[in-house]
Amino acid sequence: MEKNNKKTYWPHMILGFLIIGLTLGYWTVKSASSIPVQEVNKYMMKYQKADLGINEIIEKKQAFDKEYTIALKDVEMMVMTDNVNSKIPQPNAVTLTKGDNQFSYTVTKKDGTLVEDANVSFLLTRPHTVKDDVMIEHVAFNNGKYTTPALDIENPGRYTLQCRVKINDNEIGYSELTAYLKP
Repeated sequence: MEKNNKKTYWPHMILGFLIIGLTLGYWTVKSASSIPVQEVNKYMMKYQKADLGINEIIEKKQAFDKEYTIALKDVEMMVMTDNVNSKIPQPNAVTLTKGDNQFSYTVTKKDGTLVEDANVSFLLTRPHTVKDDVMIEHVAFNNGKYTTPALDIENPGRYTLQCRVKINDNEIGYSELTAYLKP
């Protein structure tokens, strides 16, 4: 009888592939769970609530926009140049200053009459984090404007200025503007 001196490596290969697969699976789960998940606060509410009532939100916003106008006053605007590779025009952004910033909004009817009894809320947020969010539930009306208290902004980068105006329960308007703080 002749001895079979050939070694087979396929059991070792299967075990090696299994160990590599388990290691990559563990690494994927560990790295995915270490990244924080940030909620979207479009329309100044949680995504789930906005998603469930989006049709009602849009109807109320359209009704508001037919009768009223929300305008940000007394701010310096940054002129944005359009990207030559994109057909989407870039809206001008608000220029922020390092330190205290105040934001003044006017709410007017389409005929130019000021609305003095609106419930105005303001949110200063960053697009990819909620860590630096500043929410003001009731913005006070002074000298014909709804003016926020001084907000201290230190971190350079992109911000979003969101304003929600409730005239009554059926008319809710939103304003969302991009803002930048240069380094």
